[in-house]
Amino acid sequence: MKIVNLIENTKGNKECLFEHGLSFYVETANHKLLVDTGATSAFMENADNLGVDLSQVDALILSHGHYDHAGGVLSFAKVNPGARILMQQNADGEYYHKNDEIEKYIGIDPRIMELSQVELIEGNKKIDEEIFLFSGVTERKLWPLGNKELKVKKEGCFYQDEFIHEQYLVLMENGKRILLSGCAHNGILNILEKFREIYKTDPDAVISGFHMGKKSGYTGEDMEMIQKIGRELKKTDTVYYTGHCTGERPYEVLKEIMGSQIIYVHSGDTIEL
Repeated sequence: MKIVNLIENTKGNKECLFEHGLSFYVETANHKLLVDTGATSAFMENADNLGVDLSQVDALILSHGHYDHAGGVLSFAKVNPGARILMQQNADGEYYHKNDEIEKYIGIDPRIMELSQVELIEGNKKIDEEIFLFSGVTERKLWPLGNKELKVKKEGCFYQDEFIHEQYLVLMENGKRILLSGCAHNGILNILEKFREIYKTDPDAVISGFHMGKKSGYTGEDMEMIQKIGRELKKTDTVYYTGHCTGERPYEVLKEIMGSQIIYVHSGDTIEL
C-alpha cells in the first residue's frame, strides 16, 4: 500500500507546494483513492510533479466539511468526472470559525453539491473488502480545545459543531488495518475507541492531523492536554503519521513522549505500508 501526501501545511519535497490544507493519494491492490483535496487546486500540481495520475482515481473521500479539505474538489471533478465523491450527509452544512473577533465561513463550496458523482453517506459504509468508512464518534475524552470556536449555523443561529460530518477511512490489505482521518476533530483517542468497538483491536497505523495547532501561544492547559494524549497514544502498538492541524510545537511535544512511534508527514512525502 502506498500513501502519498499531496499537500500539507509544511514543505517536504522541494518540488511540492504547501498550504494550510490536506490531501492524500492512496494506492492499494484494487483501488486508487483521493482523501481530501486541500484548500485549493495546488494539490493537483503536486500530483503532477510526483507522478500521480488523478484521472485514474476511482473515488474521492471527503473527511469532513471544511474548505481546507475540499477546496480542490471542483478542479478535481473537471479532470476526473467519473470518480465517486463520498461524504457524510451533513458535510455541506454552514460551518464557521467564530469568536469575539472573527466570523469566517469555513465550509465547502456549495457548488460541490451540484456534482452528479457526489454520494452522501449516513453513518458507516462498507465499500468492499479493502475499504470501510465509519462515523458516529460521540465520546468527548480530551476533545480538542480548538473546537470551541468552530460552529455550525442553523436558521441564523450559531451552535457548537459536534462534527457529525466527520468520517474516517479504514484500509485493509495484507492483514493490516490502516486508519485515515483528516483533522480528528472528534479527538484522536475517541476515534481510536470507536475503531476498537468495530474491530476489537488497534489499527496498525494511523494517518491523521490531531487538531492541536494554534496561531497564538500555547497555554498550560493546551500543553497538559497534548502530553496526556501523547501518553495515551504511546500505550498502543500503533504507528502514527501526522501533520497539518497537529501543529509543529505540539508535534515536538508528542515526539518527546512517543519517539519513533510518531512521524511527521510533509507535502510530497510517501508512506509505504
